[in-house]
Amino acid sequence: MGARMVKRVLMVAFHFPPLRGSSGIQRTLKFAQYLPALGWQPLVLSAHPRAYANQGPEQLAEIPPQAVVKRAFALDAARHLAWRGRYLGWTAWPDRFATWCLGAIPAGLALVRQYRPQVLWSTHPVASAILIGLALHKLTRLPWVVDLRDPMTDVNYPRDARVRAIWRWIERKAVHNAALVVCNTPSAVVTYTTRYPELPRSRFTMLENGYDEENFRHAGARLAPRAPGAPFTLIHSGIIYPSERDPVPLMRALGELKAEGAIDASQLHIVLRATAHDDYVGGLLAEHGIGDLVSLAPHVPYQTALAEMLSADGLLVLQASNCNHQIPAKLYEYLRAGRPILALTDASGDTAATLRAAGVDTIAPLDDCAGIKRGLLHFLHLARAGQAPLPTPAAVAAASRQARTVELARMLDSLLPQPLATPATAGSTEDA
Repeated sequence: MGARMVKRVLMVAFHFPPLRGSSGIQRTLKFAQYLPALGWQPLVLSAHPRAYANQGPEQLAEIPPQAVVKRAFALDAARHLAWRGRYLGWTAWPDRFATWCLGAIPAGLALVRQYRPQVLWSTHPVASAILIGLALHKLTRLPWVVDLRDPMTDVNYPRDARVRAIWRWIERKAVHNAALVVCNTPSAVVTYTTRYPELPRSRFTMLENGYDEENFRHAGARLAPRAPGAPFTLIHSGIIYPSERDPVPLMRALGELKAEGAIDASQLHIVLRATAHDDYVGGLLAEHGIGDLVSLAPHVPYQTALAEMLSADGLLVLQASNCNHQIPAKLYEYLRAGRPILALTDASGDTAATLRAAGVDTIAPLDDCAGIKRGLLHFLHLARAGQAPLPTPAAVAAASRQARTVELARMLDSLLPQPLATPATAGSTEDA
């Protein structure tokens, strides 16, 4: 690159390769991958890999060569500051990765001095990322985009009242200092405009999650032939939170349907992939006698998980009514997979609204055992007959990561008073 007009954004993100097992990785990674084509060089300020309990190299190659990546000092209080499995609570305020602030703030200032970014961007759900962004904004006075995604706090979230108070303070400081506050869903925007009526409505905007077409193309090459006579396979890919995705009514419904002879293992196989709560979910399978219907599967590399979605007979969504203002990031990958979707969620929530807008109406309530039984049997009937509704092509195209990055680039451009001419700097990757 020669001397030309260069726009740079400093992106503060905990979730970034080599971390794996979190859908949040894809948001920052794909923005970083597609921003250069839109005239923005990403400077990614992330955490040292030691902070990640689950890491692997699978997606490191997707970091674009134009990106500058700085991995600042960070520890996980639960692993590095614990004695016999216990650690002092204040060492995990605002979260277990609070030590990242100690490394990231000076590292961020060094990036600002060297590369002169025009905009700061930091992304939740790790509260420390927002605190780091706040500190860098105060120290540099650069315009700051706060990617809160889902609401940072709620009435009883986080559950610990002291942590909730700290997070609410960070949230309040963030929305009052940000140039833009980005949410994932329409309801999240409403939550914040209602919570902070003193701020202009224009400060809050929406940028949904999405899927990556290139990843799906690679995943398509991994498809395995379907075994003849195999039962209908329904996949849930990702974490099953005991509260936010409460599996108890579903397990009870499956147990009752099995006892009634409505389903059996020769007809239906449900795979729960990478639940992160296998002990809890496994206990429910034993309690309801459905270990032959439902299997727990381990984490697999990202593209392997996408290939599994592409080859599944159906895809399962779990989202409780206490998350009506949230949409699982996995949902957009489900849309791209083009397979029948059974959503167990509140009909009035954003997840259900997104599915209906995409042409999918196979929805049943997650908290109603009888409703799940009716919904599951209806879904299986439609899917086996080839009549289950599939996402519309228009809805799928709109949810691509490329399309989302175009939206982000427009947001970043809106914060520039005028294009700035600076010498281009070659990308590099640094580790601390």
